[in-house]
This record gives sequence, C-alpha cells and structure tokens, in this order.
Amino acid sequence: MLIVTGTVEVSTNGTQKAIEAAQKMVAETVKESGCLVYEFSQILGQSNRFRVYEEWQDQAALEAHFAAPHMAEFQAVLGEVGVISSDIYRVVGGEKQPLR
Repeated sequence: MLIVTGTVEVSTNGTQKAIEAAQKMVAETVKESGCLVYEFSQILGQSNRFRVYEEWQDQAALEAHFAAPHMAEFQAVLGEVGVISSDIYRVVGGEKQPLR
C-alpha cells in the first residue's frame, strides 16, 4: 500500500470551481481499481486550502489514476483557477496498524 497526502491552495476566487471539480474527480476516482481511500477536503478556517489524502493498493494503481481522463480534467480546472501552493507527497512502505 502507498499513501498520497498533502495540501493544495487555490486562488480565493477559484475556490468554488475547485470544489465542484474535486467532487466530480472524487466520485470517479473511488471507482478505480486499487483505490482504497480518496479524500479531498476543505481545511476549516482556510476556505481556499484543501487536504488531499489517498490510499492506493500499489504504484500501478496510482499510475493508472494519473492517466485517467477525470484526473486530466481536474488538473485543467486547477490550471484555470490558479494554484497558489501545492505540497503533496507519497508515503511508501509500512503497514496500517491501529493507533492504540
């Protein structure tokens, strides 16, 4: 399993368009083979900043996601609304264990 997580900040006037595009992307992505968890959520108190959290079965599933048409559509919308910052990274290895 691998995890993708981080934040994306868009221009304030592009927030609603980014939310609409993210809702469509999430709805399609969770149907993908190898997608275990896919979340895109607004950070409270920072309406134009979003948390990305994904769990994938393996690298091949993640690569297929990158090539999916809905991902390309989402990236195009992000280009339109203006990304101010993006800090997304991949965590590989380890296993999921209960916190306590």
